[in-house]
Amino acid sequence: MALILGIDPGSRRTGYGLVEQVGNRSRAVAFGTIATTHKEIPPRLGEIFAGIDQVVKEFGPAEVSIEKVFMARNADSALKLGQARGAAIAAVMQAHVPVFEYSARQVKQAVVGKGGAEKNQVGEMVKYLLKLEQRPQEDAADALAIALCHAHMRVSLARMGGATAVRRGRLR
Repeated sequence: MALILGIDPGSRRTGYGLVEQVGNRSRAVAFGTIATTHKEIPPRLGEIFAGIDQVVKEFGPAEVSIEKVFMARNADSALKLGQARGAAIAAVMQAHVPVFEYSARQVKQAVVGKGGAEKNQVGEMVKYLLKLEQRPQEDAADALAIALCHAHMRVSLARMGGATAVRRGRLR
């Protein structure tokens, strides 16, 4: 059994989702959104750090998966996203929990089966795969999808003879 925390970083809303994986079965444990309230970025980063720190302390995940930074519409957005991601990773690393990174395309491929899937498709598949009564809020659904992506990767790697990662197309 493994408890996986998925994080969808954002400077205004950071989604989190905890998925418990037993064998090849997954179930949602908790999910939500850390909504920042400040106008300036430094206090927002503090809120993200504190929120993720609280989730890690409350649930004690074994592993964390987080979305990689992609080139946003503009450089300023990409920088803010990177800073939010850094605050979340710092909170996790403070607790010495291993972090795994996945691109948005990898997450969509793992959950929907199509790397170019739309946001609503991801949300619907998360609802279906985790047998939820309703589709989670978008940021929380994305975080659950990131956790599911990692859960699927763990199962695949275990089937491939104990590999721990894939780097440049090779098992490690």
